[in-house]
Amino acid sequence: MSFLKNIFGKRDEPIKSYGDFWNWFQTYEKTFFNAVKSQKDIEKEFFDKLSPKLAELKDGYFYLTGMYDDNTAELVLTADGNAKNIVFVEELVEQAPKINGWKFTSLKPAMNIDNEVINMAGFKFDRDNLFFYSNEYPDYPDEIDICVIHNEWTEENKQQIGNGIYIFLDNYLGELDFLNTIDNLKFKGKHKADKELVPIDKLKDYLNWRQKEFIEKYSGLRYNTENDTYSSLEAELNNGKPLIAIVNSTLLDWDCKASHPWILKVKINYDGNHNNGMQDNSTYELLNEFEEQIMVELKDFDGYLNIGRQTADNSREINFACKDFRKPSKVLYDLTTKYSDKLEIEYDIYKDKYWQTFDRFRPNKLKPRN
Repeated sequence: MSFLKNIFGKRDEPIKSYGDFWNWFQTYEKTFFNAVKSQKDIEKEFFDKLSPKLAELKDGYFYLTGMYDDNTAELVLTADGNAKNIVFVEELVEQAPKINGWKFTSLKPAMNIDNEVINMAGFKFDRDNLFFYSNEYPDYPDEIDICVIHNEWTEENKQQIGNGIYIFLDNYLGELDFLNTIDNLKFKGKHKADKELVPIDKLKDYLNWRQKEFIEKYSGLRYNTENDTYSSLEAELNNGKPLIAIVNSTLLDWDCKASHPWILKVKINYDGNHNNGMQDNSTYELLNEFEEQIMVELKDFDGYLNIGRQTADNSREINFACKDFRKPSKVLYDLTTKYSDKLEIEYDIYKDKYWQTFDRFRPNKLKPRN
């Protein structure tokens, strides 16, 4: 065996934990450092090795790298704005060892706007040609709806301008604040602006003020679903198959929805071809077991509200409204792994401050925004 190892070289151990990853990284960190500092063969010597090892740990890790100073390389690990992966990026960096010559950062940090200039697709994005204003809607008082103005925006280049603005804001605000503070984002040219333009370097202060107000308004709020009323709804899909939904009708009329702005949407596919899209008894029991496992971990008084579920056309959808995205991310990742040999599960976590996802269950829903 030793003879074979000498011939073929030592193989890396599988990456199954954060500790495994950092042990692997430390083995090659000097090679990685030299690649970052010299910028020679960085794809081959660093990226081509790093990417598959991160993927072994979990899908959804992205990265940026460069020299933090003359003697320190920085590796920024990012979720690329995907809420359900942020907690795993944070945890990985939290467990990073101290390595001489390296700085590890979780999520893209905010940059000084004085130093931020993005050149992309022939357009420039900086503090001199970007402005913003905020839209307010009486029915959605807590929603932060921002319109960003670029001097050169037209209908023809709106895709390129939009991409550039998005990258600029991601850098200016930082990945986490960008995700947390802006609910809706629009792009326009000066000729289509509806309000007085505000310099883009005032945006951060505006968002901090709105976020402070929001936190103060809902701080300490708890909800108990014990005495809520539930409704059973039946409908028919366009293909003629039945849809059955059970929703918390009391919760859908709650006037503090914005306090739980993150929606956890879980979709479970099953074989219902012989039951007109519905599950058989054994699958029904398994689906209920899975949902109960979620509720054991995500309790209403901790800020995780089970809105309801719908079943139709070979799938069940379970929806929660959540105060944060970190714990649901962990819980669903673990449960999806646990049930991977029994159920086909996919899930997403996204912001929907006024729960418009569930308007189809509310006959007296609010009017949509313009």
